[in-house]
Order: sequence, then C-alpha cells, then structure tokens
Amino acid sequence: MDVLKLLLIFVLVLVLVSRKQPIWIAIFAGAAATWLLYGISLQEGLLGIYRACVSWDTVSLILVMYIVTFLQKMMGKRNAIQRAQKGLSALFNNRWVNCAAAPIFIGMLPTPNAAFIAGDVVKASAADHLNHDEMAVTTTYFRHVSESFMPTYGSIILALGLAGVSAGEFVVGMLPIVLCIVAAGCFWFLRKVPMKTQGGAGAKKAKCAAEIGIGLWPILVCILMVVILKMQILTASSLVLVVYFLIHRFRFGEIKGLFAESLQFKLYLNTLAVMVLKEFLTVSGVISTLPDFFAKLPIPSFLVFILIFFFGSVVSGSSTIIGLCMPVAMATVPGAGLPLVCLLMGVAYAAMQISPTHVCLTLTADYFEIPFGRLIRKTLPAVMTTVAFTVAYYLVWNWLV
Repeated sequence: MDVLKLLLIFVLVLVLVSRKQPIWIAIFAGAAATWLLYGISLQEGLLGIYRACVSWDTVSLILVMYIVTFLQKMMGKRNAIQRAQKGLSALFNNRWVNCAAAPIFIGMLPTPNAAFIAGDVVKASAADHLNHDEMAVTTTYFRHVSESFMPTYGSIILALGLAGVSAGEFVVGMLPIVLCIVAAGCFWFLRKVPMKTQGGAGAKKAKCAAEIGIGLWPILVCILMVVILKMQILTASSLVLVVYFLIHRFRFGEIKGLFAESLQFKLYLNTLAVMVLKEFLTVSGVISTLPDFFAKLPIPSFLVFILIFFFGSVVSGSSTIIGLCMPVAMATVPGAGLPLVCLLMGVAYAAMQISPTHVCLTLTADYFEIPFGRLIRKTLPAVMTTVAFTVAYYLVWNWLV
C-alpha cells in the first residue's frame, strides 16, 4: 500500500508537469500529497518544511546556482565563450572540431539562445556536406554535451546533493560516458563531413591556444579545483568568481545589474520543492520499505530505475525525475553509490535529448526550419547508443568493484 501511494504521488507530479504546470508547483503538490497520504502530523509536517528550508544542503545548492550564473554572465560580458570558440576553430583547422567541440564550448553559456551561435558554427563548417536535418541534430546534440557531467548545472548540483556524492568523484566517473556521447555523435552525425577545412592553416597556434585558455579558464579552473583539490563546488566557484573579477578589471558599475539578473527564482523554487518532498518522504518512512518491494520484482532494481529515469525525463524533464527518484534509488538499489549516480544521470541526460520539455530542441528545430519530430528521430540512434554504453559501463564497474 505504501508503494502504491508513492506511485500515485509520482503520477500526480508527472501529470501536472505534462499539463505545462511549473515544476515547482508540481513537486510542491507531490509534497502535499505525501503529507496527506502518509498521515504525517501537522507538527511534523511543519517541522519538515522548516528543516528543508534552513538546511545547509538546500542553502548551499541555491548559493552555488546563483554564483555559477553570476560567473557565466560575467564571462558573457567579456565574450569569453566566443573567443574560445574562434581560437578552437583556428587552432585545429578541422570541421569535426568545429561541429563538435565548438558547440560543446558554446553550450556552456546558460541560455537556450546559445543554440543559435552553435548553429551558425555548424552551418559555416558543414553546410556543403549536411542537410538541414543533419545540421540541426549536430547542433543540438553537441551543444548539450557539457550538461552531462559539469557540476555547474542545476540538475547535476541537485543530484549530487541528494545522492551525497562529491562533484570531483562524479566528474571522473562520468568521463567514459562523456567520451561515448562524443564518439556516438561523431559516428552518427559527422561521417559525411570531411575533417580538413580550406582555411586557417596560417593561424598562429600559440595565439589560438591562448584565446581558448583566456576564454575558458574560469570553468576549467573550477573543475580542476573540484576534481584534483577535492574542493567543494561552492568554495571553488566563489574563489574563481572573485579572481575573475580582479583579473578582468571589472568595475562595480559593470556588474551592478548582474546581482538581480543572476537570480533564478524558478530554479530556487524547484530546488526548495524537491528538498521539501525529500524531507516528507523521509519522515513517512516509505523509503525504508522500498528495498524489500523492489527485491520481489522479476527484474533488477537498477533496471527499474533506468526505465523510470529515462521515460520520466522524456515526459517531465530530468530535474523533476532527479528530485523525485534519486533519493529513492539510492535507498533501494543494493550497493548504490557513485556507479548508480553515473548510470542514472547518464540515462537522464540521454533522455533529455529527445524530450519535448527541452526548450533548446524546439528552438533548434525552428532555427533550421525542420519539424520537431524529425529532429527527435535523427537524435535517437546516438541516444540509444549512449544508454546502451551507460548500462554496460555500470555493469562492468559493479563487477570490477
């Protein structure tokens, strides 16, 4: 009965999201349903809301999201990503690099409109070799690679907070999956494109490399501090932001408007709603009953969550399903830890590349003037390749460990 109630709560959230309700409203509704269905007392419910709001897990998640957004907007004022992309193109003189690596870097910009910049690069490099469908899928696929592993994205920050996994461990654990994502994209989308371009041979390589470093050093340094120095992402991003301000000689007047522009209240509400739901699920005790329930199913528990994360992400977006199911998965799957987090995040990432809730996909389809359904069909082979590799990687990892 407890599991049936939990299923009803998840269905309620997914239905509300499918009806275009904001994610935070859907998840708060799920939290309210949890409160009622599991008979949590008024006092315990109010205490749960208070704990979720004031806990350091919640506060630190929101602070990281704000600081990273602020840093990215400062980088935008110095045209950092654009400089890196131009340097990359001139350095390698390679169409595959232009079509893959440049959109990956451009994808670090926290705005759906970055898809247009990436689309221009792909058009300039491959218009003679790819049709509009192929250029569209190349643009949107590679433009989102960084969202699979960089601990500067809200969904990853949320997942790491819920799973209790460090950002450094996660980045290292995801690297084989990232390599698979890139390789799958090259195999499925770039085979018709010759590598060498006709220009750029005379470019000064040192200058091009310097442009890349100048453009991307804040992101690269932040990742290195997290991975190598085992620093918390909040500390690393804060230090990098201060150093970036000093090195690039920002005046206060330049960034004054960014304090308000960097606020993302919907994202904060999503995070708060997820933490409240997590608190209620913990108080209800249902999480402790799930291992026995899933142990009785005729398929492995990890496979159950693969299906939940994949189809849930397609329907409602990865942030919703991460908030709903990551705590449940970590409590349910035997030996859960970093391997399971990488598995579920890899599957959720792949699913988002064919999700109608992913606004970048619709923007890219419009930009290249192709039907949305055709973009999805073109993306499916690479998505299925990524999912298959991610599952195999998880199984081998667990076997070795």
